[in-house]
Parts: sequence; structure tokens; C-alpha cells
Amino acid sequence: MNPSTKRPRGPVMIDVAGTALTDEERERLLDPLVGGVILFARNFIASEQLRALTAEIRALRDPALIIAVDHEGGRVQRFRTDGFTRLPSMRSLGTLWLGDHLAALDAARATGFVLAAELRAHGIDLSFTPVLDLDYGCCRAIGNRAFHRDPQVVAALAQALCAGMAEVGMGCVGKHFPGHGFVEADSHHDVPVDVRDFDAVWSEDIAPYRHRLGRQLAGVMPAHVIYPNADPSPEPQPAGFSPFWLKEVLRARLGFQGVIFSDDLNMEGARVAGDIVGRAKTAWAAGCDMLLVCNRPDLAAELLDRWAPELDAAKLARLAAIAPTAPQPAWLADPFALELHPAYIHARERVATIPDDTRAAPTMTASTIGAQRTEILRKDG
Repeated sequence: MNPSTKRPRGPVMIDVAGTALTDEERERLLDPLVGGVILFARNFIASEQLRALTAEIRALRDPALIIAVDHEGGRVQRFRTDGFTRLPSMRSLGTLWLGDHLAALDAARATGFVLAAELRAHGIDLSFTPVLDLDYGCCRAIGNRAFHRDPQVVAALAQALCAGMAEVGMGCVGKHFPGHGFVEADSHHDVPVDVRDFDAVWSEDIAPYRHRLGRQLAGVMPAHVIYPNADPSPEPQPAGFSPFWLKEVLRARLGFQGVIFSDDLNMEGARVAGDIVGRAKTAWAAGCDMLLVCNRPDLAAELLDRWAPELDAAKLARLAAIAPTAPQPAWLADPFALELHPAYIHARERVATIPDDTRAAPTMTASTIGAQRTEILRKDG
């Protein structure tokens, strides 16, 4: 194998098409603007294959590209077999909370431990979890991905989940700031608009970020939701394109110091910012540190060809800090070693006892992303 190319991580995270890299993908991953790879279910057929894929991605560059995945549990769990435990939806933990707070916290910690251990044993650095949106019972995009309606319960359970992940050396990424749960529309298909004022969003949806959990988040992913009555900007944009939400609220008021990841710039909720280059420029100027472009390699190639940002040292430093840096312990060396680790065995047994709440909106897949319509939900109370 050729030596790794020495190159700082760039601010773009892209995906790959299959279970092994093509020559075109290797070349694209060496682009200076690329800093990470996000994996999907299509990139997995078996444990050994996934480890080979992540090893090849990691060997391309020094420092290695960040390898991430949306792996929350429930309906958003990319890998479910051959070395991976089926994880409960987060609402299952909220349901458990109703009967026994301590049992729910223990179950959340065990879930975070299993989630992170299995990913790291397969060479994956980061999962975009937990969902911190509140369960208002109406959002098609969120459904049972949310822990609970009560922001304090959300914060407590998410903190326990993150503690389990931290035991394995993985940071957590809260989403979708400041909150996606109140709108019915799904930003994969629509441009959701939340018509509440700032005080309502601050007191409810932002409460988990104001909790001590907020200081433990390694990253935050903003929502592709517009808040016209909360954002004082002349032309309010979705939160991921809004300096008000990212610089004034998240950075200045909440003091968040971690990485801000854009949500996928190919989602319908991002199209209000223009073409792929316009979306990248707007998200970058608003305060995002890393920009995701998923399921459209042609748009990823166009962005890498046409965008020439002035790189920011502070942003690059935040990206450098989010990847695991401690040496991988022997019990995380591979899935076989993990299977013998007592703490993992205990946590997996605990996860197996969690009754799964399966109430949910339809599962989202890459094929659901596309031009649909703009939908505004006006909701009182």
C-alpha cells in the first residue's frame, strides 16, 4: 500500500457509493477540501468488509479522514447485522423513563456504550447522535428518534447515552439545533417553517443545549428549518445557514466550542440557499465547520471543483479535536476482541432487555431525498 498523503483535513464530508472504493473515489477523497466520509447502509454487507473499507479510507491520508455515520438506533441505524446489535429507538428510553428513571438512565448509558464500541471496532470515528429534538408527536422527520417531550428528560437521557459513548472514546453530536420536532414537515422533502417566537424555542427546544449536556457535546448539527419569528435577520434562513442561530445563539449565548456540522446540503430544506456552491458558501459563512454532501457524487465533485474557501484556523482546530486521538485499546481492536470484553457483554445484555417502542414515521432512505414541496405547519400551544 502506498504511504498516506500528508494533508490537513478539509471542511467537506462526502460519501462513497458501495462496499469498496473506486479509483475515482480515492482521487476525490484526496482532494484538499475533503475532511471526512459519511457511510450509509449501502456501504455494509459484512463485518470484515466494513473493516476493510474503513481501513482503506483511513490509510489514504495523514491525518486520517474522519469516518462518520448516522447510527442512532431504531429506524436510523445503518448497520444491523454481523457484529452489530439492533439498538432501540430513543423513544424507547423515554418510555422506560416513565416507569423507572434510574433504569432508563442505565439503559441509555448501555446503549451509548454498545453503539460506540461496535462502530469503533469497525474503524468508525463518529456517529451523528443523539437526537435532541423534542417529541411533539407531529414531526415526520423525527418520530420515535426523539427521547421525550420534556426537554429535561431529553437532556438527562442524552447525557447518559453520551457518557456510554465517552467510555469508548467517541464524542457525541447533538441534532437538530435549535429544534426540528415542532414542525410536521420533513426537511428531506420540504422546507419546514417553525412560526414560534424566540422565547418559545429558547425555553423548550434549546433547553437540552443549555443543560450541562451542552458542554459535553463534541458537535452540533443544525436543522434545515426556518424560524421567521425567532430569527431577527432581514431574510431568515434555515438554522444551518443562519449566523444568528450559529454564531449569536449557539456560539455566543450558549458558549458552544465544538464542531458545527451542516446537515446534508443536498436535502430539500437546504435548497433555499441556491446551488451546491451557494449552499456551501452560505453555511460556511454562517458558522458551520464541516459541510455534508450526501448521495450526489456529481454535486460533491462540483463543489470540490468550484468552491475555494479561505480556510479558518479555528475551524480546522475544532475538526482536529473531534476525531479520537487516544490509542485504541486491545479490546476495541476488532469485533472479535470486543465480543470477549466483559463491559461490552454486560452492556449488550442490558440493551437486549429494553422494550422497543416501534411507533414511527416511515423510514427515511437516500431515495426519499428530492424536490417535493414547501410545507408550513402553523401550530399553536
